[in-house]
Amino acid sequence: MSTAAPGAPAAAGVASPCINVCRMDAASGLCEGCLRTIDEIAAWGTMADDEKRAVWHQLEQRRAGRGAALHRRSEVARGDASAASKGA
Repeated sequence: MSTAAPGAPAAAGVASPCINVCRMDAASGLCEGCLRTIDEIAAWGTMADDEKRAVWHQLEQRRAGRGAALHRRSEVARGDASAASKGA
């Protein structure tokens, strides 16, 4: 089983997470497309593969946290406050 992050082929180096949706969200400080910080984006070209894999790992955590937050917001919007409070 490979430990490489999705989109990160082992033999060819670590692929960029950029999906060409490049807009910085002022509230979160993250790119709306790839969820990287401006510092991560700027440094990507000079990062070692281990550093890039660490960023990929952080992106997975950000996506998971973002999904949970969106789920809680949709529960509140539906009026299911008891379910939403379980995730808080």
